[in-house]
Amino acid sequence: MICETPEAFVAEIPAMGALAGLDLGTVTIGVAISDIMRSVATPAETIKRKKFGLDAAKLLELTTHRLVTGIVLGLPLNMDGSEGPRAQATRAFARNLSKLTPLPITFWDERLSTVAAERALIEADTSRKRRAEVIDHVAASYILQGMLDRMAHLRNQP
Repeated sequence: MICETPEAFVAEIPAMGALAGLDLGTVTIGVAISDIMRSVATPAETIKRKKFGLDAAKLLELTTHRLVTGIVLGLPLNMDGSEGPRAQATRAFARNLSKLTPLPITFWDERLSTVAAERALIEADTSRKRRAEVIDHVAASYILQGMLDRMAHLRNQP
């Protein structure tokens, strides 16, 4: 099931349980997982993309193993907020993945998440080689943390 808004996503997931955040690239998929209380997103791993069936199997194995209750996919919008070919490819990935899992799937605007992740890694004095290895799942954690923060805000509204 694909949920277009954070509110619709929250309505479909249980009150507690880990969420997965995905930074979908053409070569890799960065994966981050939250704690069951949904307060912190932690970078988990980077999956080297092969073809959809293999990528989906690896993702679903990971979500099952980590008891994930929902998936947040980074949506690569253009800087003006419009959707280009990459956003359309992400939506197609979500449609195909939703046919293979009952987990609710939603999108989070990922503009500048990779830039923020890169900046944080540079500030942490991470080597260029190490940054290349971890950038995708660190970017996924920025995407997931954005959704977690939005969900906390929704819970605190009267």
